[in-house]
Amino acid sequence: MPHELSPDAALVVFSGGQDSTTCLAWALSRFSRVETVGFRYGQTHAVEMDVRQELRQRIAALSSIWADRLGEDHVYHADVIAQISQAPLTGGAERQFRDAGLPDSFVPGRNLAFMVLAATLAYRRGLKHLITGVCETDFSGYPDCRDDTMKVLQAAINLGTDARFVIHTPLMWIDKKQTWEMAEALGGESLVEIIRSGTHTCYRGERSTEHAWGFGCGTCDACRLRCIGWQDYAYRDLAEKASYDSK
Repeated sequence: MPHELSPDAALVVFSGGQDSTTCLAWALSRFSRVETVGFRYGQTHAVEMDVRQELRQRIAALSSIWADRLGEDHVYHADVIAQISQAPLTGGAERQFRDAGLPDSFVPGRNLAFMVLAATLAYRRGLKHLITGVCETDFSGYPDCRDDTMKVLQAAINLGTDARFVIHTPLMWIDKKQTWEMAEALGGESLVEIIRSGTHTCYRGERSTEHAWGFGCGTCDACRLRCIGWQDYAYRDLAEKASYDSK
């Protein structure tokens, strides 16, 4: 018989960034028990790990239901990823990824490792649903963020554990504007502000400069995508009006 997992319990791979925080709110709106897991893997933007606890507290304060549902947080060291990959996100200086058509921020196997580790934890804690913020629309060229990757990974994890995990990717087919809109739909303007001011996405770990869309260097790929999405979201009413007036 497959290993028994609670059908209404979830584990969110929670980095402290915009996407994973939105996914945490998504999970809290659907499951009665939601735990989180984060990984320190030698990332240059390790500040993302420093904002996680405050984010959890602020999100729990939005709703008594969410507060009751939010369970334990788990943080693990996965430094072996940095030791093997030596990509810029983990302090390396190699640029061969761009020659191969990949962004130099690509960390080979990072999301694969995260999901396997998350499944191992979820197995022990009886959590059926695994949630991750990977996205094929704004995935920056990362092959381990693709829908096909997650589907095959779910099958492999289930075969390897003799369990019936379900991997959820709520952001897979939406862009950053729609991610902001999802946050608003889930928790209103209060959640949007928590994500804007509290999360960290910048690959360079810059958290001293605040922009309209949040903190970051403003020039890395992650900041660029977040900025464009925020502008499209914040000024959507004006854009819609202009489109209507032009007809």
